[in-house]
Amino acid sequence: MPQVSLTVNGKAHKVEVEGRTLLVELLREKLGLTGTHVGCDTSQCGACVVHVDGNSTKSCSMLAIQAEGCSITTIEGLAKADGTLHPMQEMFREHHALQCGFCTPGMVMSAIDLVKMHPQGLSEAEIREGLEGNLCRCTGYHNIVKAIAAAWPLMHGHAMPAAAE
Repeated sequence: MPQVSLTVNGKAHKVEVEGRTLLVELLREKLGLTGTHVGCDTSQCGACVVHVDGNSTKSCSMLAIQAEGCSITTIEGLAKADGTLHPMQEMFREHHALQCGFCTPGMVMSAIDLVKMHPQGLSEAEIREGLEGNLCRCTGYHNIVKAIAAAWPLMHGHAMPAAAE
């Protein structure tokens, strides 16, 4: 069987896989990183989004062998070693942008990439359009959009506005 060498959440791995193994299967079954979910098996829902070399990628549509030499970040790799959440994770928590939580890891990973690609800011319409590849069956996106908008200034080094009294 072929071997894949890749870095996942900062740790180097060399894993033996069948040629047909999907990246999501490698992450979940071989590395035990179950935060990346399989929701549809057709690349429609976005529950499996991870970052491959810094770009959001649906891991159910990528073969593990295609990740040879790549750096992968999963939802488990976002928080700091001391447990401090990534700003996007913190804003999802603060704005109640989840209910059942199934879509949340993929949604967070997609949202981070979306914010990164828009250093000049994001409108509500741009956030909603940017999430078209991610499905949430619970929240109707309102709080997810609010969380992403709130994370933008944090991720781009701007202080959060003071709360209105």
